[in-house]
Amino acid sequence: MRLMAIILGIAFTALAPAAVAQTADGQAAVTGSVANVCVLGAPSPASINLGQLSTTSGARAGKLDAIAAQTVNLPASWCNFGGTRLSISSTALLAADVSPPPPGFTRAVNFTSSVTTWGSPNAQVTTNAAANGASAAASGDSGVQADPRAANLSLQLSQFAAPGDGFLVTGAYSGSVTVTLGPE
Repeated sequence: MRLMAIILGIAFTALAPAAVAQTADGQAAVTGSVANVCVLGAPSPASINLGQLSTTSGARAGKLDAIAAQTVNLPASWCNFGGTRLSISSTALLAADVSPPPPGFTRAVNFTSSVTTWGSPNAQVTTNAAANGASAAASGDSGVQADPRAANLSLQLSQFAAPGDGFLVTGAYSGSVTVTLGPE
């Protein structure tokens, strides 16, 4: 009987539940942040050569020739936060010769710059340089883009005009357009 008690004791011990293992939970906080970032795609083309600006023969010889609208693409532009706007700063095309031109002549060619796909209203500016090149710079802003946004932007240059439709003085002409994308 004693053998049976030992066997039963072993059997009951084998059937008894195993001791419950104690577990412990620990937490570690994981944090990070994302800075406000705007990226303006690389301009393509990066430079525009309008070539010969004046008409070389006929009734308009020496005056600004018709210049077709030009496009500069700014692909893959984006801001990861809302409250952004696009700004354009333009400088009229000016002749390198800084001497004041005689009456009837001009050393400036004005134009309109616009980007139509960011905020409403669109960013647009028209330069208004005088014949002597004074007041050549102008700037304009788009409306505020309320949300994060990604877009392929296009800068349009158009409406080329000489002040007073004057005769263009000879020489190299240069101007610029700067597009800025960022907080309002």
